Amino acid sequence: MKFINATTDFAFKKIFGSNQSKDILISFLNATIYRGKPTITDLEIIDPYSAAPIAELKDSYLDVQAKIIDGTTVIIEMQLVNVRAFQNRVLYNTTKAYSRPLKSGQAYSDLKPVIALNLVGFNFIKKHQEVISHFVFKEKDSNLEYPQDHLQMIFVELPKFKKTLEELETITDKWIYFLKNSSFLEAVPETMEAVPEIQKAFEIANAANLSSQELAAQENREKFIRDQQGAVDFGRDQGMQQGLEQGKQQGKLEGQLALLQRQLERRTGAELPEGIKTRLESLDLEKLEDLGDALLDFNNLEDLNSWLADNSG
Repeated sequence: MKFINATTDFAFKKIFGSNQSKDILISFLNATIYRGKPTITDLEIIDPYSAAPIAELKDSYLDVQAKIIDGTTVIIEMQLVNVRAFQNRVLYNTTKAYSRPLKSGQAYSDLKPVIALNLVGFNFIKKHQEVISHFVFKEKDSNLEYPQDHLQMIFVELPKFKKTLEELETITDKWIYFLKNSSFLEAVPETMEAVPEIQKAFEIANAANLSSQELAAQENREKFIRDQQGAVDFGRDQGMQQGLEQGKQQGKLEGQLALLQRQLERRTGAELPEGIKTRLESLDLEKLEDLGDALLDFNNLEDLNSWLADNSG
């Protein structure tokens, strides 16, 4: 048996956003948003592209959108590549989903909560080691939550999930393991068969149940993602190389500056005033090298001041 990679946008929409996926999506959202508690009992899956366009709003793309029975909107995005300004896009999509339904003449009290669930294939929150991060508005100093909890942003960072099949304990573990490893499995693991919604997700993800057109679409999405990842990796490598070169240049500059300060103090017989040190720090490497040649003719601080007056901006 072969299963498609559930982390591509094509596969994710098919598994979690199809007409037959309501029970799957409810289980998945309860696992990732509410840590396995059966908080959501019913929802409506909405086509993210069906909302009427607003000319003033920039277009953006979601993978799955749902409206919970209490009126809360959940927007879900699968993002495998750390593209530029991703964090800005998350904020934009969240606030747009919150404000867009409000029509002219409606009261602000008609606004309903929005939860943005972001499934990412890279380490996004660098200082946080937990797989799931849940953000809400809080008072900066006291950590007091804002009275109305209308905007929530949740990030599931797949690379941080390290559990093996034998270590899966919760429904949250099992769903994240499914997302991350479905394409590497040849059969439905016994521990996951016990969850009907996950069993159904595996059935939808079974490559044997897809048409040739669907398999081609999945393959194209995987190729596109690999190309994106390759482009990002290349850009990062180029940036690192440039950073190393800049670091070497900066190190050379700092070393030259420290050496010149010691030589100048020996030459003039006095410790350099802070004002002169500041002027020296403003010189580039070429000027510092010129100063290294000129200092042989200096006898006192006046000679240094005169040189700086002629050679610094």
